[in-house]
Amino acid sequence: MNKPIYAQIVLESKETINLELFYDQAPLTVDHFVKLVKKGYYKRTIFHRVIQDFMIQTGGYTIDNHTLNELPETEPIYGEFSENGWDKNNILHELGVISMARTQDMNSATSQFFLCSATCEWLDHKYAAFGKTTDTKSNEIIVKISNVETYAPHYAFQNFPVESVMIENIYISSEKFK
Repeated sequence: MNKPIYAQIVLESKETINLELFYDQAPLTVDHFVKLVKKGYYKRTIFHRVIQDFMIQTGGYTIDNHTLNELPETEPIYGEFSENGWDKNNILHELGVISMARTQDMNSATSQFFLCSATCEWLDHKYAAFGKTTDTKSNEIIVKISNVETYAPHYAFQNFPVESVMIENIYISSEKFK
């Protein structure tokens, strides 16, 4: 058994989302995420896709003076989920689960991830879930973000928050965040 790995997403509002990452079930995904966090990749990224009763997605964009900036691409990683031949990951997509976003290509996940704001069983075994929130308050924050007002400023952004929800930073620890 590996040492536990914890992550804390600190929002610009100073609210926090505390997670435990499940290395035993998705080692490549956890390693990739931790590497990006330690490089500061997610600093000042925004939640650019927010869908009530589904999920909130981030990890692809920053915003500066009302200008949307796409982050540099990272190398895609192998999709650690059963429909892609990986049988060690049995994490179900329920409230508080963190999972990698991807295209239709099962091995296309790069930097973007999402947090489930409800049970999303249609994603089970089709996306690389790799952790879950550790407290009720974190779940409440995810649900709150999923309920913000959105609009469609561009065909590629159909569920974009009217008011930006920004990640100040993400931290990794072997100790559970409080």
